[in-house]
This record gives sequence, C-alpha cells and structure tokens, in this order.
Amino acid sequence: MRSHQAGRKLPLLQLLGCVAVFSVFVFTIQSSFFADNNRKLDLQPEDIQILSDFQSSVQQCVANRGLGLSAHIIDHCNLILKFPEGTNSTWYNAQFKVFEALEFKYNVCEAVLLWEQYRNMTTVLTREYLDVRPDGWLDYAAMRIAQLGADKCYNRTLCEEHLNVILPAKPPFHPRQFHKCAVVGNSGDLLKTEFGEEIDSHDAVFRDNEAPVNEKYAKYVGVKRDFRLVVRGAARNMIKILNGSDNEVLIIKSVTHRDFNEMIKRIPNPVYLFQGIVLRRGAKGTGMKSIELALSMCDIVDIYGFTVDPGYTEWTRYFSTPRKGHNPLQGRAYYQLLECLGVQITC
Repeated sequence: MRSHQAGRKLPLLQLLGCVAVFSVFVFTIQSSFFADNNRKLDLQPEDIQILSDFQSSVQQCVANRGLGLSAHIIDHCNLILKFPEGTNSTWYNAQFKVFEALEFKYNVCEAVLLWEQYRNMTTVLTREYLDVRPDGWLDYAAMRIAQLGADKCYNRTLCEEHLNVILPAKPPFHPRQFHKCAVVGNSGDLLKTEFGEEIDSHDAVFRDNEAPVNEKYAKYVGVKRDFRLVVRGAARNMIKILNGSDNEVLIIKSVTHRDFNEMIKRIPNPVYLFQGIVLRRGAKGTGMKSIELALSMCDIVDIYGFTVDPGYTEWTRYFSTPRKGHNPLQGRAYYQLLECLGVQITC
C-alpha cells in the first residue's frame, strides 16, 4: 500500500530475508498440510513453531506499518486485524443492515496457499481452459456472457460467436513474465505524493476502469499504461479511456456482451476476459482483481493508491469528487495482510 505516510525503502538484505522466510513458509504449509487436494494432515511441533514464528513476524509488520491497525494472534494459522477504537465506520451494508466491522479474522495459512496459487496460474480466460474444464462450454461459458438469454450454452456455436473476439487459444501471458510491476488504484491519497516517476519505472503498470492517464496527473500516477482491468460500465467507454493508447491491454472483469464486442472490433488493443478465484474474505472491488492479475504475471508487485487511513470520513478518487466506498475497511485490512505476508512489497 503506497501512501503518503509510507515512503521509506527496506534494505535489500532485509527484503531477501523476507523472501526466504516466505518461501520456507509456503513449502512448510504445502508439504505438511495436504497429502492430497482435500485431506488435512497433523502438523509436527517443528511445523507449528515455524508457522507461529511467521505469525509473530506478521504481527510486528502490522504494528510497524499498519497506520493504526493491530494484529491479534489466535493460533499458528489464524489472526484478527483490528482498527483502533474510534475509527469511523461509515460504509453501511444494506443487505444485512449493519455498518462495516472494525475487525476481520484471517487464516494466514490459507491466504499464503491461495496467493502462491495465483503466482503460478493464468488469469485470462482461454479456449484451452473451456475445452478441458468439465462442462466448460455448456455451463461456465454461459456465466461469462451477458444477454445470452439462457443459463447454459446449449448452442455452442452461438456462445463461441460471443466469446471468439476476446478468447485466445492459449494464455497470452505467463507467470513471472515481468520482474517488477505496479498496480495503481484510484485513491485521492495519490495527490498527496508524487509517485509518478517511480510508477513508470516498473516493467508493467496495471490500472483500473476510467482512471485517467494524462499530463495533469502524471507526477502523481505516472503515464505508463500496460494493463487495465475494466468493469462493464467502464468498458462501454473504451475509446475515451484508451485515449489513443493502442498497446494497452484491456481485461474485462466479469462478463462480455454485444456492446463490448462491437466496441472491441473498432479498437486495435488486445482485449481479454478475466479468469480468477473467488475470494470470500478478501477485499472487494476491481482493485483486488487487478492485484490478482499482476501477481499472476510478476515477481514483485507494488501497489499505490489503495490506502484508507483509520478514521477516514469519505471515499475519494484522485480524478473525481468523493463518493461512497464499498467495504473500505475490509479492503484496507486485507491489503495490509498481503503486505505483511510478503505477497507484495509495498514499502
């Protein structure tokens, strides 16, 4: 999480140490937790000690870098991230008629396994995936097409017509294709710092939806543009969003439909459909999916513009007026967890 309060760099030796610990941690979980895909094994005392030590390092990281957040360890896998008393929880969940909580429980072991999986998979939907997935064309393809008029692809030819324009035969990108990447969110906090040149120094830059890239905001968010994850509403304005950037790759977050396909035919940019894992307790929104996308292609991921400081009063974007947010505290807590797990380096 790049914020105006976090501008220092960790020494290279310390970073290498974090990477080494993280690698041992992943190996320990993978080798000790699962004999097959579902059966959980008993942990040996030395495994529990490794996990407990790692939990302690996560707790210390949150204390040092959490901008008021604190981590409370339950056991060697589970912890709770808490916001300080007095934090202003303003997001109201109309479905459950409650304000957003000030604490969130996470299973660190599951989180590490999940993100290690992301680092070794493709996050672009391909024909290869639909061909090998059981009922891939019949059931799953139908879920990715709006305006189909049916809940299944009984007519495969029709479904192929909807998807062909954005469906590559094989993955166009591969794990660790880029060394260091930046994911740029839309937080108004970006205007409090000038990270533009630093963002542009990355091998690849990922942006969201309608976030503008121009000289007005160049010193804050840079001008490099390689990937952009877009939701349905933003995708309707592709030409305006791209603003002459022919090489920027567009990734549609959820579903495609006829309007998309007609627009896609009029632009030279590569366009694909996102394919990811459902996160039950992670952050919500397009920004989280952009991080997932980046982690599937990059060795190191820095994120900028995702900060919500404890005690915030409104959800701001660097290019528009304040508006209501969605799960802002949950997102802030989860991004902090990822930083302290070593999933991304965000010093």
